[in-house]
Amino acid sequence: MSVVAVLREKRAHCVEGAFVAACALWLAGFPPLLMDMGAARGDVDHVVALFRCGRLWGAISKSNSPFLRYRDPIYRSLRELSLSYFPQYVKKRRKTLRTYSVAVDLRRYDPSLWVTHEGFCHTMVDTLTGARHFSLLPPGSERHLRPIDEIEARSNLLKDFQ
Repeated sequence: MSVVAVLREKRAHCVEGAFVAACALWLAGFPPLLMDMGAARGDVDHVVALFRCGRLWGAISKSNSPFLRYRDPIYRSLRELSLSYFPQYVKKRRKTLRTYSVAVDLRRYDPSLWVTHEGFCHTMVDTLTGARHFSLLPPGSERHLRPIDEIEARSNLLKDFQ
């Protein structure tokens, strides 16, 4: 959904929350930037709104998991920022975050595609998933990833459904 639809419906998935955060950042004088983080087969991508303080990156995102939300602007690169999500990006005790994209500047797109659009914002979702992505894992390292342990699995049950 677009920003207008999210505000009307009072609910959002991560990409929709990222649209709202990017719009708010834009109104506050920051460029509206998004980054798509790709997941392994069987899991879903995560989208965050990006901002910079000086040369350092931070992120705002919407997630039911408290571990996949805000990141302070302390990261020197988008790779570093993306890696901060890696340990908690889990499905069935398996770490699934695999890629991150370039920063997508929403000023390059008509706001009617993401701020006021009615219905599913296909064009913008396709833009995000089609943006250049980079691998987070070195070749061959996936087989060495440790499944999360029981304590980590229980902590991932914390959810916010407000």
